[in-house]
Amino acid sequence: MAGSTDFDLFRTSEEHEMLRESVRALAEAKIAPFATEVDEEGRFPQEALDALVANDLHAVHVPETYGGAGADALATVIVIEEVARVCASSSLIPAVNKLGSLPVILSGSEELKAKYMAPLAKGDAMFSYCLSEPEAGSDAAGMKTRAVRDGDFYVLNGVKRWITNAGVSEYYTVMAVTDPEKRSKGISAFVVEKGDEGVSFGAPEKKLGIKGSPTREVYFDNVRIPADRMIGAEGTGFATAMKTLDHTRVTIAAQALGIAQGALDYAKGYVQERKQFGKAIAEFQGVQFMLADMAMKIEAARQLTYAAAAKSERTDSDLTFFGAAAKCYASDVAMEVTTDAVQLLGGYGYTRDYPVERMMRDAKITQIYEGTNQIQRIVMARNLP
Repeated sequence: MAGSTDFDLFRTSEEHEMLRESVRALAEAKIAPFATEVDEEGRFPQEALDALVANDLHAVHVPETYGGAGADALATVIVIEEVARVCASSSLIPAVNKLGSLPVILSGSEELKAKYMAPLAKGDAMFSYCLSEPEAGSDAAGMKTRAVRDGDFYVLNGVKRWITNAGVSEYYTVMAVTDPEKRSKGISAFVVEKGDEGVSFGAPEKKLGIKGSPTREVYFDNVRIPADRMIGAEGTGFATAMKTLDHTRVTIAAQALGIAQGALDYAKGYVQERKQFGKAIAEFQGVQFMLADMAMKIEAARQLTYAAAAKSERTDSDLTFFGAAAKCYASDVAMEVTTDAVQLLGGYGYTRDYPVERMMRDAKITQIYEGTNQIQRIVMARNLP
């Protein structure tokens, strides 16, 4: 595990702090004003996408070689964190763009990278990730979606479930079985385009939170794609999928961190204004202890998340443990902090007139997707430093 000398490796630089300031200002001006409406109407946060694209913040992880900003893993975390602080749904734009495109960056051919990273970098397209299925959630290797070779093409048939930004994204990284006898080693990865014949989408799921980010099933009905759209070699798709999650679980930690920080910031302001028994409730020791615990846990989550981001950037050997630990801990903190924020606002916190109940609902998903926190604990136990 990291020793004390490691701290300099993930301390934020002046550039990172400047980035934070600029993203926070943008988020508060261009994204926060629509967060309630996006949640209430369950609509895609187009204003957030437009603002992020205009400021080149929608997919900062794309390397400069392909026209991207070439941001490091910590910078990507900061972007997601600051957007999530005001709107969790909107933070899934940069987060899922990374999740969907990282398999191509990690394992794709140069031709595939050039073809798909350039439009992503420009903001002309978004990327989604298709791993889960109706009968294959935590047991992702049990997927049924098939890809059968037919000359210079593969023909895909199957269903993917819980696909974030499905229907909005132009590109999809799809895991499919190419050799049923080999289980996880018989799974391959492909890029499928929204416009490919035979691709269709289910109705948006009716969710507890992140209502502004559409979650749908994706159907593949004899979808015929060129063989050169395979990501890496045949049979390496599952390994690529797991390697991707090692990196992107850090972005879910960042989202959870942002949600928690937003809830604390709002609750802190509220208790300073709210008066009972002749004084601000912030002056009561019970309230002060709650705020202190919330702030302490958020800072611990931040340090773990940033350490994991540094390990992601360097692809350290213990990234699997740290990615799972950051995601697990930060999401548990987000759920706890948002629940406490609702408590601090009392009856007001329980109404939709105040944002903390939305933050509480949004926080819950961070304990579930990209591997439930029970799965994260299994991953950690198997990869103890």
